[in-house]
Amino acid sequence: MTYYHEHSKVWLSVDCIIFGFDENKLKILIGRRNMDPGRGEWSLYGGFVSANESVDEAASRTLFELTGLRNLYMRQIGAFGNVDRDPGERVVSIAYYALINANDYDDKLRKEHGLEWVNIDEMPQLYSDHNEMVAKARKMMKQKMAHEPVGFRLLPSLFTLTQLQRLYEAVYGTELDKRNFRKRIKEMDFIEKTELIDKKSSKRGAYLYRFNNKAYNEDSNFKL
Repeated sequence: MTYYHEHSKVWLSVDCIIFGFDENKLKILIGRRNMDPGRGEWSLYGGFVSANESVDEAASRTLFELTGLRNLYMRQIGAFGNVDRDPGERVVSIAYYALINANDYDDKLRKEHGLEWVNIDEMPQLYSDHNEMVAKARKMMKQKMAHEPVGFRLLPSLFTLTQLQRLYEAVYGTELDKRNFRKRIKEMDFIEKTELIDKKSSKRGAYLYRFNNKAYNEDSNFKL
């Protein structure tokens, strides 16, 4: 028996905003569309949801195809379904954002997909409503980072306090007071100082730190 035949069909897709942090800048992965409509326009990476997968599974599959990385931090942003958002067909898209350490991403894979890391503050006009998706994703990430240390997923396993501060400044788009920031960081038991020294970023060298997930799980009062 066929159901719902009296209703019009709507295509369902996912779009992924992939954030990375490099050269003290918050960046996203975008590329030129290789299909119509909008061929050649800057765009997020996405795809249609298959009949045998959930929207979360479709987003996870898309992220893996793009990055080759599994177990990424991924969160749903919401549905984008303006009637005229896609001139090709009636398409509703579920948007997701993901956080990756840019250094973990195989550059060969990036080139295969024809993608570029672009500074979020210098982002061009994207296809359809993709700029709106990115703006909402950044807003949600700001809110999340104020109460959960998810930003560590954008950093290498070992980092300096300067790198950590630059990350928060890049995400929030504002300069932070160094003294107050470091005072707050030292109060967090889940950020561990190591005996290792980073001599690349400064002549005198700076101590390297790491995130302790177990300690964080015991500390439920995080707020930057």
